[in-house]
Amino acid sequence: MYNILITSAGQRVSLVRAFQQEVKKINLDAKVYTVDLNPRLAPACHVSDGYKQVKYVTEENYIEELLQICLDWKIQLLIPTIDTELLVLAANKQLFLENGIVPIVSSLDFVQKCRDKRITKQFFKENNIDSPKDIDKSNPVFPLFIKPYDGSLSKDTFLIRKASELTDYHFQNPKFMFMEYIDHNQFEEYTVDTYYNKYNELKCIVPRKRILVRSGEVNKGVTDKNEIVTYVKKHLSEIKGAVGCLTMQFFFHPATKKIVGIEINPRFGGGFPLSYLSGANYPLWLIKEYLLDEEIPFFMDWEDKMLMLRYDDEVIIHNYNG
Repeated sequence: MYNILITSAGQRVSLVRAFQQEVKKINLDAKVYTVDLNPRLAPACHVSDGYKQVKYVTEENYIEELLQICLDWKIQLLIPTIDTELLVLAANKQLFLENGIVPIVSSLDFVQKCRDKRITKQFFKENNIDSPKDIDKSNPVFPLFIKPYDGSLSKDTFLIRKASELTDYHFQNPKFMFMEYIDHNQFEEYTVDTYYNKYNELKCIVPRKRILVRSGEVNKGVTDKNEIVTYVKKHLSEIKGAVGCLTMQFFFHPATKKIVGIEINPRFGGGFPLSYLSGANYPLWLIKEYLLDEEIPFFMDWEDKMLMLRYDDEVIIHNYNG
């Protein structure tokens, strides 16, 4: 039985359904379970095959309780979905492996590089990838962009066009990075869903243009086999410690073809359903690699120019009593 657990399931309904669909191709008795901080109000939990509540990932005994849930449900594959889980799971990966559970999380060293955007910039530099230039806080040039080095979901980000827009808050927050602003009128923003096998080798690259973003997540996007594919394959064909889905952010200038690296999130991104529906079947590949011990060939036969237009849908729970 190939049971799978998706953590911090929240609104990841499409991701849960994708794993349900793929795992049942292998074993009809297999289940896809979920956990969440507030599962009764998490739509993805209600479409999964069962759910349980967990505490904050930073709370004491989180790992012990998560491990026990995995053992109770006979979980073999653990899929994290949010940034705050990654460091904790990476640090405790061996514990789960010793209990027959494979967390799809990159090495602690690589996760640390991704979680601190200052180190990510150095990683890009080491791999000959351009990134936005640092701006001296004591002598700023405008426009500039400010974001925290450990941020996510576009929280606490600021576009500053002139000196009068800077406040004490911007200067006093030690986590803020002052950076060159990449003009959205000239550059297009792309999320790139990449797949790295258990040997840290790149097996798939799906750039998807971000047409409209809502709350930090792609609401409208389109797949695009452009120069980013060749660029990523050339510079990042192997990343020590990287496994599974890595969601990379790039800016692309359609005229000059310049590519600028922004960040890497070593997990499934919220817009992954577009890559999945285009043919990049990462859920199936994870099952084949880690449960069936099959090799994954390099894959580029996903559908180009597939447009995703998201809309709100409902999950109805009857007899809810709060």
